[in-house]
Amino acid sequence: MEREQRKPSLGERWSAARPTKVLVFWCCVASMVATMVVGFGWGGWVMGSTAQRMAEAQVDVAVVNRLAPMCVLQVNGDPKKSDKLKELKDIAGWEQKEYVKKQGWATLPGLPEPEDRVAEACLKLISQ
Repeated sequence: MEREQRKPSLGERWSAARPTKVLVFWCCVASMVATMVVGFGWGGWVMGSTAQRMAEAQVDVAVVNRLAPMCVLQVNGDPKKSDKLKELKDIAGWEQKEYVKKQGWATLPGLPEPEDRVAEACLKLISQ
């Protein structure tokens, strides 16, 4: 009777494996590519230029958020505040920002012209 040969286990096959240098090289390349795909796709990694753009956008938002209360102070310091706020409520929504700019409330000290985004943020604070 012939003796049946048993099939080697996974551990035995792993121990007996002798990968070539080419196989090891391509496995390393594949693992690097997989790491980058996972990192950039789901890990939140970004390139330096993207991080720079994100930081600049956050700075702009922070500056506007800090300057908008100064605009509200100018509104509160206006002697005709109540009349102008009634006028502002009667104006259509898309013209309100221009009204705030025209009144000079969004013009900050030292700047020749009113700031667009400051006027928007100021309008939100005034209407609350």
